[in-house]
Amino acid sequence: MKVLVSWLRELVDVPVPPATLARDLHMAGFEVASVEPVGDDAVIDFEITANRPDCLGLLGLAREVATRYQTSLKAPALAELGAADAIAAGPLRVTVEDTERCPRYCAAIADVTVGPSPDWLARRLTAAGVRAISNIVDVTNYVLLETGHPLHAFDLAKLAGSELRIRTARPAETLTTLDGVQRKLATDMLVIADRDRPQALGGVMGGADSEVTDETTTIVLESAWFLPGSIRRTSRRLGLSTEASYRFERGADLEMASTALARACALIEQIGAGKVRMGWVDARASKREPVRIAFDLAQVRRVLGLEVEPAEVRRILEGLGFGVDGEAPTLQVTVPSWRVDVSRDVDLVEEIARHHGYDRLPPTFPALTAPPPPPDRRLEIDRAVRRLATGLGFSEAVTFSFISERTAREFVPAGPLVAITNPLSESFAVLRPTLAAGLLDAVAHNRRHGRRDVRLFELGTRFLPDGGENRSFAWAWTGAAVPDHWSARARPIDFFDASGVVQGIASALGLSISLRAAERPFLVPGRSAEILAANGNGAIVSGFVGQLRPELADARDIPAQDAVFVAEIDLDAVDDLVTLLDLPRTRALPRFPSIVRDISILVDDTLLAADVRGTIQSAAPPTLVRAFEFDRYQGKGIPEGKVSLSYRLTFQAPDRTLTDAEADAATGAIVDALAAAHGAVRR
Repeated sequence: MKVLVSWLRELVDVPVPPATLARDLHMAGFEVASVEPVGDDAVIDFEITANRPDCLGLLGLAREVATRYQTSLKAPALAELGAADAIAAGPLRVTVEDTERCPRYCAAIADVTVGPSPDWLARRLTAAGVRAISNIVDVTNYVLLETGHPLHAFDLAKLAGSELRIRTARPAETLTTLDGVQRKLATDMLVIADRDRPQALGGVMGGADSEVTDETTTIVLESAWFLPGSIRRTSRRLGLSTEASYRFERGADLEMASTALARACALIEQIGAGKVRMGWVDARASKREPVRIAFDLAQVRRVLGLEVEPAEVRRILEGLGFGVDGEAPTLQVTVPSWRVDVSRDVDLVEEIARHHGYDRLPPTFPALTAPPPPPDRRLEIDRAVRRLATGLGFSEAVTFSFISERTAREFVPAGPLVAITNPLSESFAVLRPTLAAGLLDAVAHNRRHGRRDVRLFELGTRFLPDGGENRSFAWAWTGAAVPDHWSARARPIDFFDASGVVQGIASALGLSISLRAAERPFLVPGRSAEILAANGNGAIVSGFVGQLRPELADARDIPAQDAVFVAEIDLDAVDDLVTLLDLPRTRALPRFPSIVRDISILVDDTLLAADVRGTIQSAAPPTLVRAFEFDRYQGKGIPEGKVSLSYRLTFQAPDRTLTDAEADAATGAIVDALAAAHGAVRR
């Protein structure tokens, strides 16, 4: 917000240069963007945070200055409007149909002569970055900048029936706003209408049909309070942000509506633009009770770490407009209507700290009276997964939670999605049902920039209509399984590399998992599997791993020959099953030697490798410490429909040296079990 220093000095006596004023307000918690000289004056540009809508007007900043310099605030001149009526003012009738979205609506009538504004008023608007238009419009803008409360002027002659109805839009209604754009209105948008049609978007922008022009002779001045959430939704949905909506959606002052109206009426008469008629409308649903806080002054010492005299506390709070009753150590503080950000005693402590001086706070930390809480287990798991993934050569990616519905349907072809009610564009229409969607786009981005080997992972949240939010770990991998070397060319990754990553991470976390062949609509059949995590009562599906369908990769300009493998694990589903978080771990080298036996068997080529491994594990004694498939062969010498599988079995005991007889007996038991379960024939 741009503030002309000479204008500010009309409201409060500021006995310091502009640069000093800017510095002191910065010390009171206000961000200063710039201080620019304008002739013998200056403009200070403040960046007002969203929690201080009261300082989006000059009056709010003047109150801060007055408190800072311990001087008095000068109230601007107001017009005497006479008695207020809840329904009518002269020929104007007001009906508030939606008292929830508009709990207060004020209006007054003035007979005017539209023309240019005085030079002093136009210069002040220009310095604040507002274009001067005409005396009536300029007065509404002037009062907005001065009080922070938006107003609007209607041409009374253009209001059908000389009435205003504050209601929501009706189906299929449209409104051409002051910027010349015809806008389709939704039925939850608040409008200011006359007898026949909408004439303004409440709290956002007026309509062109009732605009004040050079031919206008009688105006209706509107000053109201609108529900912030309603204004915010309307502004976002229409893509229409104005000075008025910016203030209303942050929380304007309900009590300022009548004050701003009286101020505008006074200015109209002061600059000779017209004469205000006596009598005005104040349609108000109910009077709101102010917030009252019991303020224990000991809280100041506990939070700030220093003593602040009770007289100083009272001076600061009263200077900022708070009502203060009672005596130390407990004060009864009444929060003014314009301070929508204050509701607790710690908020009052912040006000005291700002004006007592942050530089006076002692540079010490308060003593801890309780031990810190233990770290969240989920954070521990996330840290462990990050260490493991980066150790395997993956880089972390952070992708958008919002994706297009078309992208989501590539991964979830049917069923409901979590849609965004008010999306910024079609590209952000739904919440992602899987992290793989964003990772695939990230892989494509890297490939377009010349990266052939891409390994990315992400820890984030996916959103399911029936399951809410789920923490997930996902990765995507394309390119070579190992880097190129002078001794051999790198081979492309395959399903075994992908499943090895999943098994390696699961093993490091203490998860007992298995893979089961299963099809997903976005994965290549025969090269995809579900991840099953053992939980003591069986196994639960906790994720998937597999090769992405080539058409999905091709749609993102990833070369068809580059296989892309993806995997995802539901961390919430396996949270209670993770047992190893203190990584890395070590164990002593075995004291006794191992014995290795190789076996080759003929089985049906439709048999799942996981079933063979399961049979080996179930038939083996505890001394089997490792079993892995090192060869798979089909071709000459192998009957049609059969496949030769070769497994290396490693036996080892922790307390003794095994004998050959024990190893041979265990191997024979495994072969017999394979023959019985799968009709396997040893080669």
